[in-house]
Amino acid sequence: MSQRLLIAVSGALLAGGAGPSLASDVITVPVESSEIAVPVSDGAFDWNGFYTGVYGVVQSSELRGTEVGAGVEAGVNAQFDFFLVGGEVALQGLTSDTIDTAYGKITGRGGVLITPDVLAYASAGYGMELTGTGESDVLAGGGVEFAVNDSLSLNAEYTRSFSVEGDNSKDQLTLGARFHF
Repeated sequence: MSQRLLIAVSGALLAGGAGPSLASDVITVPVESSEIAVPVSDGAFDWNGFYTGVYGVVQSSELRGTEVGAGVEAGVNAQFDFFLVGGEVALQGLTSDTIDTAYGKITGRGGVLITPDVLAYASAGYGMELTGTGESDVLAGGGVEFAVNDSLSLNAEYTRSFSVEGDNSKDQLTLGARFHF
């Protein structure tokens, strides 16, 4: 036991004798301060203002079956905190096995920003066939729009049309790109 006591006391003395070590020369590095303005973006997309866009469309109805086409649109948005309201005018051409037609629509929309770059919205308006039978419809639907950068957004929208004149209610899906300015 005395040998163990001697080892413990020797270890305690060695541990207690260890102190901080000091370098002989102190190294200093001069630091210069200067004011540099760094531009910082909050990353939020500005939804306010005008836009134009292009889109592809697939439309289905009992009377005409499936039609495909393309369209152009122009609109304006106003953002209030995380709410958005806007209006849009669109013109599209559709084709199928039985008929080629042009269709115009005027819609309003209201939405909520899920994130600063993602908008979920509902839309409603009026649509009218510009060639052929002259059908007219009340439109209701909704969509999602994603801001890619400061001037481009991508959107997907579903619209259901309810016949006012004619008897050809339709389901429509559009995928498009909008250019904001």
